[in-house]
Amino acid sequence: HIDLLISGCSDSDGVDMYGLDGEEMWYADFNKGEGVMALPPFADPFTFPGLYEQAVCNPGLCKTNLAINIKAY
Repeated sequence: HIDLLISGCSDSDGVDMYGLDGEEMWYADFNKGEGVMALPPFADPFTFPGLYEQAVCNPGLCKTNLAINIKAY
C-alpha cells in the first residue's frame, strides 16, 4: 500500500489531504470548517479524531516555512 499526505500552502491558500493507494480518503475543507471523508458510501466508515484541528494549524507553519525558503533561495 502507498500512504499519502499532502500538506501545503501558498500566499493565500492551504491544503491538507490524506490518501491511500492513489485514492483520496480525507481532506480539510477550510471553507466549510470541517474534515471531509472522500470515500464512497459502501466503504467502511472511520474517523480521524483531531485531524481537522491539526490541519487548521498547518497553513500557519507552512507559510512561515515558505517565507523563510523564499528569502533563503
